[in-house]
Amino acid sequence: MSVEHPIVTVTGSSGAGTSFVKRAVEKIFEREKLNVAIVEGDSYHKYNRAEMKEKVAESKANGGPVLTHFSEKANEFGELEALFKEYKENGTGKRRYYIHSDEEADEHNARLGTNFSSGEFTPWEPIPEGTDILFYEGLHGMVKRMDHGPEEGMHNVAQYVDLGIGVAPSINIEWMQKIYRDTSERPYSVEQVRNIILERMPDYIETIVPQFHRTHINFHRVPLIDTSDPFSTMSDDAPMGPAPEDSLIICHVRHQDVDLNAIKDKIPGAFLQNDTTLVCNGSHMVQAMDLMMSPIIHNLIEKKRKALAAQNG
Repeated sequence: MSVEHPIVTVTGSSGAGTSFVKRAVEKIFEREKLNVAIVEGDSYHKYNRAEMKEKVAESKANGGPVLTHFSEKANEFGELEALFKEYKENGTGKRRYYIHSDEEADEHNARLGTNFSSGEFTPWEPIPEGTDILFYEGLHGMVKRMDHGPEEGMHNVAQYVDLGIGVAPSINIEWMQKIYRDTSERPYSVEQVRNIILERMPDYIETIVPQFHRTHINFHRVPLIDTSDPFSTMSDDAPMGPAPEDSLIICHVRHQDVDLNAIKDKIPGAFLQNDTTLVCNGSHMVQAMDLMMSPIIHNLIEKKRKALAAQNG
């Protein structure tokens, strides 16, 4: 029995809530006592912060389309595919980090003995040996796109993923969450975030959305209150979006290890809309995630352990 090293990805647009789902997955890893190789999607961008700013300005000066972080032109899909392939086959590969803040810069500089600043990449490093599973969170965990370099061809990252989790809330909730995050944690106004959303829309449709029919589980949050105008305030006092209890979670599952009938009975008020779709109140989202993802991750690790035992005689 050959050993295949499992890969789990959480994929969603900017503002979708992938960080929230990431924390839920990490709790499962902790409970299973797994040694995890964590890969950040931002680290596979092609340009650092200063370079990206120049490239975006250049694309606008040339009449567009505007270069965005959603596009294959702004990302190293070839490097990401190579990592997934190498890890799947050998449990190895290379990764780097994108430094988001001064605090992260201090952390990596202390670790590496370097002098990097926020907005830069650390050098490529090998993934440590002996990890149990690779976990990716970002924009492109299930991507399959044609690179614009003719020598590159098609990059199919999704083919190596054992569990792909899509986070795709109602578009108005996604926008509200993005606006709130970028105005509260980053130096943007509501109007600036609105313009970024507009510029990214073509790449959102072409690159982000198609990933959700390749995932194994999609979590889609829909509002139970009026969110019809997510740009209702153009001040810096941006709405965060509906509270969990003011939304429903549509859980669409395409994986044989998940028994939705059994899960339904464990979540108060949950019901099956059809054979592959469970609906529950947003206040039970973490519980639903845990019940759906835990058996898949557990079975992936058990399969790997059995293969290693067989290989070692």
